[in-house]
Amino acid sequence: MTDQFSLNGKVALVTGASYGIGMAIAKALAGAGATITFNDINADLVEKGVEEYKNSGIEAHGYVCDVTNEDQVDAMVAQIAKEVGVIDILVNNAGIIKRIPMIEMKASEFRQVIDVDLNAPFIVSKAVIPGMIQKGGGKIINICSMMSELGRETVSAYAAAKGGLKMLTKNIASEYGEYNIQCNGIGPGYIATPQTAPLREEGHPFNSFIIAKTPAARWGTPEDLQGPAVFLASSASDFVNGHVLYVDGGILAYIGKQPK
Repeated sequence: MTDQFSLNGKVALVTGASYGIGMAIAKALAGAGATITFNDINADLVEKGVEEYKNSGIEAHGYVCDVTNEDQVDAMVAQIAKEVGVIDILVNNAGIIKRIPMIEMKASEFRQVIDVDLNAPFIVSKAVIPGMIQKGGGKIINICSMMSELGRETVSAYAAAKGGLKMLTKNIASEYGEYNIQCNGIGPGYIATPQTAPLREEGHPFNSFIIAKTPAARWGTPEDLQGPAVFLASSASDFVNGHVLYVDGGILAYIGKQPK
């Protein structure tokens, strides 16, 4: 059974994994035996990311690349194939969010979120699939969101992008499943990261709201996503395709408490 979860000999690309959730997932894949490659649009963050991986005992290969730029992505994938190996596992993690009421949001801001959160996974997936076909299979994991299923104030662009990413996940599975390529998603719940620290302060109304809405009665951690990522990257999930695994502490299953 342990062998089913082994990633020994596999090359993984985790986009935007110079910190945060992407780095946590990359570290988990490395712990299962994968060789890690990652990118960031910012050269300083790539350098800091490589150093952080090194401090954790991981030799990661970092690349400066804008995942919304098709030429840059194609060049990066070719460089990884030459320097590290053909990519077996792709995690489309890079993403942004703009919390702006819809009627106040500029169309250019909406397009930027769609470009990073939906167009980029299409671009990177398209770049790695030919190599996966030649190798006889591969794994694509798209980092979706509860906003792939739900709406909420101020996140119209993000919800539209993540809903589209859910359907892109299903379509990649449909189109390339016959080549032994599995494309699945992970939908994180509310995760405790440095970015959400201000929202998690004791007494903050959003903190109270999330804890009350989550059956687990806590925020998730980046580590909560590591096991699901290894599962979806490994041969243990070879007959799982087009699925979004929500790691949300039960939020999507829960209608909420009745007001007193």
